[in-house]
Amino acid sequence: MNPSKPTVLFVDDDPRAGDLFRRFARGESYAVEIFRSPQAALDYLQQHPAPALVISDLKMPGMNGIELLQAVRARHAKLPFILITGYSTMDDAIEALRLGATDFIKKPFEMDELLALVREQIERKPAAGSPRYGGMLGDSPAIRAVYKVIEKIHDVRVNVMIEGESGTGKELAARAVHNLSDFADTPFVVIDCGAITGSLLESELFGHEKGAFTGAHQTKRGLLEVASGGTLFLDEIGNISDAMQTKLLRVVQEQQVTRVGGITPIDIDVRFVVASNRDLSVLVEQGQFRHDLYHRLNVVKLRMPPLRERREDISALLHHFLREFAERYHRDVSGFDDVSLQRLIDYDWPGNVRELKNLIERHVALAEQPTLHIEPGNAASAMPAVSAPPSVKPGMSLSSEACIDADHPSLEELERRYILKTLQRLDGNRELTARSLGINKSTLWRKLQGFNLE
Repeated sequence: MNPSKPTVLFVDDDPRAGDLFRRFARGESYAVEIFRSPQAALDYLQQHPAPALVISDLKMPGMNGIELLQAVRARHAKLPFILITGYSTMDDAIEALRLGATDFIKKPFEMDELLALVREQIERKPAAGSPRYGGMLGDSPAIRAVYKVIEKIHDVRVNVMIEGESGTGKELAARAVHNLSDFADTPFVVIDCGAITGSLLESELFGHEKGAFTGAHQTKRGLLEVASGGTLFLDEIGNISDAMQTKLLRVVQEQQVTRVGGITPIDIDVRFVVASNRDLSVLVEQGQFRHDLYHRLNVVKLRMPPLRERREDISALLHHFLREFAERYHRDVSGFDDVSLQRLIDYDWPGNVRELKNLIERHVALAEQPTLHIEPGNAASAMPAVSAPPSVKPGMSLSSEACIDADHPSLEELERRYILKTLQRLDGNRELTARSLGINKSTLWRKLQGFNLE
């Protein structure tokens, strides 16, 4: 253990999980201690100063993650604790939040998602204007305007509406609003309204009573109850139905929730942060979003600027992701050639930061030399060149997924083809497809919906 660094405890009975976390966390600003049993972690806590953070799997033999959480809370009431849980154990994850877990992450997850959560806890109160302010990167006037709004509302629990194009970092901004506030030790709960619809969304938000419908074998607390005292982030709120808008309006106004199948209102205290990649004011004018709900939620508005409006940040973002992926994939990559760097800065980035990050990840993963050459607007160079085998003549297309078809598709079309090929190769199994692509299932669902492949 390095005494000059904060320490993160990682608890999982699977040795591969611990080894993977240690490898990905190499070079971070904290030391890592790996434990294969909760009891070993508790023994460590008895003999050493409190660490900066505990990360624990939920399902383990002997003592599970929730029992470990309770034991940790008995010794350290405010120690940040992240729980790793599967999709089939959401009720346990919600119970863990009630018992004081700081956050949870669902399997399968991308390791950089977990590392981002760790950084948020360790860099809890970064200085204003920091290039990593609240997990966001950049120091341009456009992004500093966002920081300034977040600073001004740090001591008030007002509702916040975040608007911006896809890929601009709306969820990062929502987490910054919560984590940089005076109420950062309260729950922060996220739900993607674009990935969950209809009665399932209602049950997730409001909870249900035992016997409320077929399969409701026990009472379930909804995420509105779980978030009470803290913040509920509703991503892509523009997708919810008229009926759900009406129910949500009452909750926002009255701060009361009634579970599905229940009759007794339950008092809550929730600050709402909502996001949409569509202009909600336009949806109000078109009659697709309730004006009264819009005004209840739009107390403070944050507009996340597209990357083309903050070109001063592009170079910093490029080099940040270059370092991140070079370390992750163990590639000896040091930078970009001058021509590529200027092209990348001049490019409009219709997919914003997400597009930039994905492009750099592809190039670094397939890099064969220290200096990267990239032409972002040209699909033929969207991935590093792969030499054709001698039997393939120039101009011929290859069946290998590593090669790009000769018709020069757009980046979006290239992504669509790759996702579809992977889905077909895995017999339509979305969970395996998401894992193979290195994204979560809700992200895959949104991409399939956008490509009309759902």
